Formats: sequence, structure tokens, C-alpha cells
Amino acid sequence: MAQTITKGYRQLLQDAETSITNLTPEEAIARRDAGEVVLIDLRDIRELKREGTIPGAEHCPRGMLEFWIDPESPYHKPVFSEDKTFIFFCAAGWRSALATRTAQEMGLSPVAHIVGGFAAWKEAGGEVEAPAPKPQKGAGGGA
Repeated sequence: MAQTITKGYRQLLQDAETSITNLTPEEAIARRDAGEVVLIDLRDIRELKREGTIPGAEHCPRGMLEFWIDPESPYHKPVFSEDKTFIFFCAAGWRSALATRTAQEMGLSPVAHIVGGFAAWKEAGGEVEAPAPKPQKGAGGGA
């Protein structure tokens, strides 16, 4: 028997976006430059290695978010105890919208996300830390 999904990802995103703070990339850039925030990069480590990140952003894989936020969790990260605004981002803004809503529901405050994610940040001229160069095969050796 096939599954009947009663609420798809589009509805989940719409619900999240109506209940969270959505920042344009320009607003996020201004807040970062003012030093008011902690940027949280939710992307997979392979995405960071391939595309780079925002300088100073904290990496938190999306699958660990709830565990890293909760001070009762054995996986808690102290960055989530700071008295700052947390701005989440992912590649295009979908994961970060859902993550922002989850963080907000957990009581983390204030929180927001970047509409359009890392792609929009780059397009808006936000500073980007390039990924580390890949090692050259066969380089470096021999007499």
C-alpha cells in the first residue's frame, strides 16, 4: 500500500516561513558586519568542502541541530548558549527555514534564516571563504 502524505514539504516550508524571521541576504550581511549574530551553516560537510562557506560561520549539520542546541543533550555545543541572534543558512533556504522553526520551537531566541541561503548570500556579494584546494594527485614526489 502506498503512503499518503498529508503535508508535503511545500506546506511545511510555507508554515515555517510564516512563523519565523526571514532575512534577505543583504539584511544578513549587514547584521554579520555589525557583529550582532552567529551564523549557523546547516549544510553537509561535503557541500562546505565543495562550495566554501561564510567566514566565521559555525558549522552544524542539520541532523545534529536539536542535539547541539539542547543544553541537556550530551552533544550540546556551547555556541548555542551565547546571548546572540542566530541566523541559519543552507544552500537554498529550505533546510534553514525548517531548522529555524525547530530552533524557535525549542526556545532558542532570537533566530532567523537567510532567504535563498548560501546561493543568495553569494549573489548579493556576501563574503565567502573558498573551499580548501583539493590535493593534486601525483604531486610532490620523487627523485
